[in-house]
Amino acid sequence: MLISKLKVFKSHGKQYIPNLLDVTLAERFRGRPVVSPNVDEKTVEELVQLCPVEAISKVPLSLDLGKCVFCGECQFQYPQAINFTNDYRIATCRREDLIVTSDIKKAIPFDPQFVNSYITKYFGRSLKLRQVCAGGDNSSEMELNASMNVNFDFSRYGIEFVASPRHADGVVITGPITKSMEAPLQMCFEAIADPKIIIVVGADAISGGVFANSSAISRDFFNLNKPNLWIPGNPMHPMTFIDGVLSLIGRAKRNENE
Repeated sequence: MLISKLKVFKSHGKQYIPNLLDVTLAERFRGRPVVSPNVDEKTVEELVQLCPVEAISKVPLSLDLGKCVFCGECQFQYPQAINFTNDYRIATCRREDLIVTSDIKKAIPFDPQFVNSYITKYFGRSLKLRQVCAGGDNSSEMELNASMNVNFDFSRYGIEFVASPRHADGVVITGPITKSMEAPLQMCFEAIADPKIIIVVGADAISGGVFANSSAISRDFFNLNKPNLWIPGNPMHPMTFIDGVLSLIGRAKRNENE
């Protein structure tokens, strides 16, 4: 019995990722998009009409990853205009850097000069996060859980989720922020001791996503509090979250020439 079980374990191969700073995802994964500089006006108009979340703009042709739900329909119908690569390194510290134009042919920019100096000073070696589902659909939440499983083991970097905001250094927000969650989210954030950070995860949290025009959500939280990290996706991949957080605390550097 023991020998047969050992054979099964051996057949599974290596189940964990040895180095989270050097990961290549499957080619079919939809990550950073590439926008063509040579798209005719008719195609641009059709792309704008096609997008269900108004993530595509036409002057110039651009794709807002903060709104994009990564359905891939734009690529399926107009592959000459927009194509998604398997580059998962799409988190950034500035909201405007999530807007992809034809000028962005390599990595999504992540400029450390826009990161508050206290973040690397206090959280560079250890970071405790309180996750708040502000009306989410549990997809991003599942991926956040996956980042801590045996495959990714993000906690090896001293980064963990905690049960109480009193024990946290920052908050991770998922979901479009429903009106019923607006006050609890603000209370949770205020319960975290200064200095603290805000990480916004998923299209729903960044822009409202498919719920952007719903009367049931409120975005006033972001009028009072400025996020430190924007992580797009619907849901985001665990590696997108991992790379984004490591970049924020200064333990990963993104090469825009890659």
